[in-house]
Amino acid sequence: MAKFIWKHAGLCLALCLSHTPVRAQDSQGAFVSIELNALEQVEDACRISFLVQNGHSSGIDQAVYETVLFDTDGRVDRLTLFDFGALPSARPRVRQFVVPGLACASLGRLLVNGAATCAGTDLPEDACSKDLELGSRTDVEVLG
Repeated sequence: MAKFIWKHAGLCLALCLSHTPVRAQDSQGAFVSIELNALEQVEDACRISFLVQNGHSSGIDQAVYETVLFDTDGRVDRLTLFDFGALPSARPRVRQFVVPGLACASLGRLLVNGAATCAGTDLPEDACSKDLELGSRTDVEVLG
């Protein structure tokens, strides 16, 4: 029995050592990920923090998203453009926007209508909008 276990343990070890680990950038795929990460009331404005990641193999020079903010009753509060700036490939970035005249507690949903600007070298035409991944770590729902 011990001989059987050692024989298979050696095979398992050989398979484990021959396997090359997958790098994070290889498993990402070609997409942009935007997570609503935090909301903070700053006097009469709401600071909205996003965690953004560019999963493309090349950097995005500028990404601007048309975004609709809804109140907790589901009514449109405003339509705005969030300029996320440059997004290097496979590197997370935090972007913050201060929205004047908005109480964070009154924000119910956030809709990303689409990319108003998506510029970069060697990017597909729909690099900022195709397979866009959206999420939220807050109580505010993010749609797209």
